[in-house]
Amino acid sequence: MKKPVLLAVDDDPQVLSAIDRDLRSEFRRDYRVIRASSGAEALEIIKELNVRAEPLALVLADQRMPGMEGVELLEKTRTLFPNAKRVLLTAYADTEAAIRAINQAQLDYYLLKPWDPPQQLLYPTLHDLLDAWQATYRPRFQGVRVIGFQWSPLSHEVKDFLAGYMVPFEWLDVETNPDAKALLSSTGFETTDLPVIISEDGEALAHPERGAIAAKLGLASHASADLYDVVVVGAGPSGLAAAVYGASEGLKTLLIERNLPGGQAGTSSRIENYLGFPTGVSGSELTHRAWSQAVRLGTEFLAQEVTNLCIQDGAYKVLTLANGSEVRTKAVVLTLGVSYRTLDIPGIDRLSGAGVYYGAARTEARSCDKGDVYIVGGGNSAGQAAMYLAAYARQVYIVIRGETLAASMSAYLIEQISQTPNIEIMSFTEVKEVCGQDHLEELVLSIKGQREVRKARALFVFIGAKPSTEWLDGTVLFDKKGFLLTGRDLVMDPRYPTHWKRPREPYLLETCVPGVFASGDGRAGAMARVASAVGEGSMAIKFVHQYLDE
Repeated sequence: MKKPVLLAVDDDPQVLSAIDRDLRSEFRRDYRVIRASSGAEALEIIKELNVRAEPLALVLADQRMPGMEGVELLEKTRTLFPNAKRVLLTAYADTEAAIRAINQAQLDYYLLKPWDPPQQLLYPTLHDLLDAWQATYRPRFQGVRVIGFQWSPLSHEVKDFLAGYMVPFEWLDVETNPDAKALLSSTGFETTDLPVIISEDGEALAHPERGAIAAKLGLASHASADLYDVVVVGAGPSGLAAAVYGASEGLKTLLIERNLPGGQAGTSSRIENYLGFPTGVSGSELTHRAWSQAVRLGTEFLAQEVTNLCIQDGAYKVLTLANGSEVRTKAVVLTLGVSYRTLDIPGIDRLSGAGVYYGAARTEARSCDKGDVYIVGGGNSAGQAAMYLAAYARQVYIVIRGETLAASMSAYLIEQISQTPNIEIMSFTEVKEVCGQDHLEELVLSIKGQREVRKARALFVFIGAKPSTEWLDGTVLFDKKGFLLTGRDLVMDPRYPTHWKRPREPYLLETCVPGVFASGDGRAGAMARVASAVGEGSMAIKFVHQYLDE
């Protein structure tokens, strides 16, 4: 925690030096003393402290300063630091003005010059004021802060990105948080620039793109080596497992992720059927542990998107990134995962990110306080989201087209849902339309064929998944649904003879391109469970070793 600040302001260098000396002599153990030679300079310091979330305990300002008198400065201080103690330093001739300022500008005290000896004429008063300040002081959040509109899709994207990398941040809704506007003003930006992200060092970024945020977090965007043993594309559970085992077994390993580590599993509020966690574990915690483990073992991480894969000199694989750079590697493990399918109904595109969310969107749970939320889908992800949201929302409705959840959801989740009083399952129901001006306000439902309009705070969509493999079209073979064919499934495909020219059969997780492997949910025939994804990612490294031995 940063020390609270005492700010001394005077345009007379000798007086300012004396104030600075006496304050440091008495208070430097518990406070940081800063000085300014004018009201304008002091105001800039105060704004900077506000942006950096540093506490300001007391301002001691001289009354007679050119450009800005002490009373004016102390009044402006109240806007950014309403609880800071404000003391006017004045000569005897200005006593009446000081008294009026106490009444009109709500100053806390005035002191006469000179204050010698300070043990009698300065310190007792300041100690009393600082004790009073400490009694009401509540430390401000130390870390990244995000100012934005609750219903802004870009604000939602920024929050999700920070949460995905487990970066602690404070969310300030400019429409409901009284501190948000003052903080925004101190950055020099306006509401048209929102969202604004303020890093711990005080730098403010308006309309931040993912690349800029990633750079601020210290995430690399360019590979550091000319050649890698294995590049893992995708940082879901399967990709993280491959990175851990690849690095731990001495392979020069690079892990590339275009979105957020963890994939769909990373957004899960609680995974209760993963081995070794008897009380369950959140997807973000499991992801962070695996990511930290991979990096500790030597995996290099890039926050980038891969746009193309080609073969060079008959063996080396060249990956082209969205920023135009290239990565060369001997082997590739594709752990591309899947993305949620979108609802094709009126209004859905316009309100996406503004009350309509794909996946768990845990960063929006608190905004659902005392409202009604709807979840479309009957799989485990939908059930886990329902349990999590039930802690915040007044009522959670699970919308399914069938009669029960038994065919698509694990028994333990169905049991938990049945025992949660504010979760209701709406059978034989479909969402037909979403309505609202700048955010979701109502849903049009078809309940057993009957149309019904309902108020809704949020809609979370979990309606199946599609593989994220489009960019590989023409390089490897897919099944009819776009999942990557590997191993025996590849051999059984009629296109196999024209694509595979090696004397051996492909390894169990190998695609039609030798040395390019696939694991996890994006692979044809994969089981959509975290444990199986981790197992496949680990197993892929075994086949990478065998391929490299060739």
